[in-house]
Amino acid sequence: MAFDNNERPVYEIKANLFKGLAHPYRIRVLEILAGVHEAPVSDLIAETGLEASHLSQHLSVLRRYGLVVSERRASVVYYRLAFPQVADLLRVARQLLSELLQDSQRHQASALTLPAISSAR
Repeated sequence: MAFDNNERPVYEIKANLFKGLAHPYRIRVLEILAGVHEAPVSDLIAETGLEASHLSQHLSVLRRYGLVVSERRASVVYYRLAFPQVADLLRVARQLLSELLQDSQRHQASALTLPAISSAR
């Protein structure tokens, strides 16, 4: 498990948390779950477009890192965020990304106003 080592420094444990987040489909799954109380696997397959086996692998990673929990009811497995703070983390990451993209756009726009550089020929 990702968080079994009590003797590891907190920054290492935190880095492992981010490893659990380090895939676009895992972020997508978490964003879907952040918008609902819980979701059956069939809904996650439909929303992500992933094959069941690939989704299962991503859900396994999210469970291992403690980001989601699952519950089987009859033949249906439901997933939900393990902690509401996961949704907060996603929201803050989205805000940061928005600001970074705005800064990047501003830099690109200012680069367009620079004087032309003539060829050295």
